[in-house]
Amino acid sequence: VWKYIKPSKAKWPEADFIVGNPPFIGAATMRNALGDGYVEALRATWKDVPESADFVMYWWQHAAETVRKGKARRFGLITTNSLRQTFNRRVIEAQLAAKPPLSLAFAIPDHPWVDATDGAAVRIAMSAAETIGGSGSQAGTLLTVTDERETDEDAVTVTLSEARGRINADLTVGADVSGAISLNSNEDITSRGVMLFGNGFIVTPEQALQLGLGKVKGLQQHIREYRNGRDLTEAPRGVMVIDLFGLSEEQVRKRFPAVYQWALERVRPERDQNRDASIRTNWWLHGRPRSDIRPALAGLKRYIATVETAKHRAFQFLDTSILPDNMLIAIALDDGCSLGVLSSRAHEAWALATGGTLEDRPRYNKSRCFETFPFPANTGLTAALRKRIATLAEQIDALRKRVLSEYEGLTLTGLYNVLEALRSGATLADKEKTIHTQGLVSVLKSLHDELDAAVLAAYGWSDLAPAFAKSVLDEATRQTLLARLVALNAERAKEEADGTIRWLRPDYQAPDAAKAKPKQVQTSLGMEDTTPVVAPDVRRAWPAELAEQMRAVADVLAASSAALTEAGIAAHFSGRGPWKRRLPQIIDTLEALGRARRSGSKIQVV
Repeated sequence: VWKYIKPSKAKWPEADFIVGNPPFIGAATMRNALGDGYVEALRATWKDVPESADFVMYWWQHAAETVRKGKARRFGLITTNSLRQTFNRRVIEAQLAAKPPLSLAFAIPDHPWVDATDGAAVRIAMSAAETIGGSGSQAGTLLTVTDERETDEDAVTVTLSEARGRINADLTVGADVSGAISLNSNEDITSRGVMLFGNGFIVTPEQALQLGLGKVKGLQQHIREYRNGRDLTEAPRGVMVIDLFGLSEEQVRKRFPAVYQWALERVRPERDQNRDASIRTNWWLHGRPRSDIRPALAGLKRYIATVETAKHRAFQFLDTSILPDNMLIAIALDDGCSLGVLSSRAHEAWALATGGTLEDRPRYNKSRCFETFPFPANTGLTAALRKRIATLAEQIDALRKRVLSEYEGLTLTGLYNVLEALRSGATLADKEKTIHTQGLVSVLKSLHDELDAAVLAAYGWSDLAPAFAKSVLDEATRQTLLARLVALNAERAKEEADGTIRWLRPDYQAPDAAKAKPKQVQTSLGMEDTTPVVAPDVRRAWPAELAEQMRAVADVLAASSAALTEAGIAAHFSGRGPWKRRLPQIIDTLEALGRARRSGSKIQVV
């Protein structure tokens, strides 16, 4: 293990133009590629680059700083196409908002690249930036790949379309969705599923019976059905998972000795090799048990799930007895109207614009795609319209599940491949005709079309309905839709700054608030809530030091006449940011010290 003594930033030679093709190393593989010592030294030296950013972003940051300081005129870099993704994009956003600001003069967000040495095909992005006049709003040239064809010479023939305008941080021209703000109304109800860190947790139904499922009292809560991305997009594997969350090692050994022995022999040997001390020590628990989403799912019979990385953005209901895998996004909402809004092409357009990609597949980033998304509210969402959206969504969900269960080999991906072909007017191949017949894809299409119209009406944007009725959404309509959603996001953010929050689940997110000013709040999806909201002048700033943070949380609990949820505690503090991720650990610490007690999702002072 190398230790770097007094590392410093590399000095670049003076130049008018900076051009480069830095190494393509992702954040997740940097340690394996470069060594722990180098990565630690790199991150300690370049503190203004997020630790979750790819290696190439250190070059991008240095080149941008050099240009903004007037030490170079322009830079141009070839990077991976992950440049637009959330953690990398933060570097670009900061530079575009700096003083003086950077301006993107040229970009290609996604372009094929063939490595002549081994023929490997990857996707790259190109970006060039400058600072002119200090406004940061100069028009740039954006080229988008519209067609690509392989040749016999280790190359790809590419057709490009050109657009002029201000290039946003996500390498788009038009509505600046990258500037959308996370809304409090959408917080604390989404999470990725669990990360096991041990294949031994997965069991077949037969193995589950051998371990005592159905015979040992309480075991049904700890051996559950399990779903990952392929289970939803292709065919369920039919496996179950051991989930010992909430139990100590001694409790597992005493209550479920057969399960304890199974995990001891099949999980612990793998865990003992993990360099993370917490994962090694808590070997009987999942490496990432997702304690934040579990209280939100408690009390629900079902929740909404979507595959994080998938060709088609589809949402569906899962029973809460099913534990989601890390590649699923769990959304703790159980009403059909929420499912309908998320399943609409309005939300699909937002998710495609705000999310990232893996190779050529869109990724659904919950913090960017969901937490920034403004749901329709009371203004246009009548009770009748809300019921219609819910009914259509329930029909879509039921239809898909029925046909997928009836025909072996039929998949969700296959259904939407054919639906996409129908929308484009393409002639169906024989296999596609079979999927069309078995999957009732024309019925599915008509339900989706009606759902899109209903959701647009809920927003009060029925003027866009004729364009949505066409098979393919044209770019002008897409940009109009995105611009309206960006404006609505800004409007909601201002409302929240003034103390009005349109909670998606007021019963869970804001059940009570000490020292609150009673105020009727219109929630999203047309419901009304009279739960008190903590007024802005009562909220306190989140302390900087850990000891003060613990004291502040304890004070909030002590001042409350009733138990609070984590969201209820968070409502007493102002601002957004990573501090909310620390709150569960602080509550756990207070509980360990005997100063707080949990009861389900509620916390109260002791």
